[in-house]
Amino acid sequence: MSVKLGVPSKGRLMEQTFDWFAAHGVRLHRTGSEREYSGAVEGADGVELVLLSAGEIPRELAAGRIHLGVTGSDLVREKLADWETQVADLAPMGFGHADLIIAVPACWSDVDMLEDLDAVAHAFRREHGFRLRIATKYHRLVREFLTRQGVADYQLVDSQGATEGTVKNLTAEAIADITSSGETLRANHLKILSDGVIHQSQATLFAARGADWTGGSGAALAALCTQCGIALPKF
Repeated sequence: MSVKLGVPSKGRLMEQTFDWFAAHGVRLHRTGSEREYSGAVEGADGVELVLLSAGEIPRELAAGRIHLGVTGSDLVREKLADWETQVADLAPMGFGHADLIIAVPACWSDVDMLEDLDAVAHAFRREHGFRLRIATKYHRLVREFLTRQGVADYQLVDSQGATEGTVKNLTAEAIADITSSGETLRANHLKILSDGVIHQSQATLFAARGADWTGGSGAALAALCTQCGIALPKF
């Protein structure tokens, strides 16, 4: 059985993944047109390339339908409950860096930390009769983080795109979103709380604990790990 390696199917993340493996002597490339999600592997025996969206890869890993997958560490933590029991973190890849943060309006001059946000949230509910709204698509990570920090008087509202604009559009009072440069936040007059970094994400190579590692797949994984300078995971 071959090792199925899931890689983002397009964009910068795909290109950088191809470059990372190429630097370790493994050539990944598409076969056919960009509309065909097929590819090939050269330089690593027993490895099969599977092209997927970055958001699909955590699910496919958890189901054991792929053996290895490259995706953002934020997506694995968000989409998989108890993620460490389902996948093994093999290697941070050094690209795709972004921070999941909590940001509030820049005009909130007296709100710089989470304890300030907690105080504002209590006051907001007393004044308006409903909880302060935080727009995000990262419900699990945000909820777990705020619970650890003791912030409770809020509600999460779903935002699958243009999250930074929700405050301006009056559909949320704060946001939790991924940012790399912070430029979009500043353009929308938002500021990051000084202790509001939830997770520092980057592209990471994961292995599925529940995949079938019998037959030739175990040997193929061992050879690939040796070639890429990665410690062999223990399942």
